[in-house]
Amino acid sequence: MILKLDMNSTVPIYVQLRNQIVMGIGHGELKEGERLPTVRQLASDAGVNTMTVNKTYQILKAEGYIQTDRRQGAMVARNITMNKEFREKLESELELLSAEASINGMDKSEFMKMCEIIYSKMNPQPLQA
Repeated sequence: MILKLDMNSTVPIYVQLRNQIVMGIGHGELKEGERLPTVRQLASDAGVNTMTVNKTYQILKAEGYIQTDRRQGAMVARNITMNKEFREKLESELELLSAEASINGMDKSEFMKMCEIIYSKMNPQPLQA
């Protein structure tokens, strides 16, 4: 997975890293159980401070996207499932995006079609019961 960070962006680097790892999981580039680079390795590869990567991994772990183990390091979590907090976050973000689309003149069918196209590009892992 190739990371593309914009050092001039107003979006913090740790958020950009988090988002790109989540996208990698969503697109199937990172598989369930796959090891992620060590904090030091990812920091070196991305040209950022190790504390930045550490913060990213802490957030991803709290969100349930990765698991960490002192011996194994960080890896993509197994059995990622939707929880109440995620559902609420998703609903809130979709409400904001829907409002922005509407304000900018996009009709519902166009918005839904765009959502369909983007979602179809994902390679989600099957949810475990």
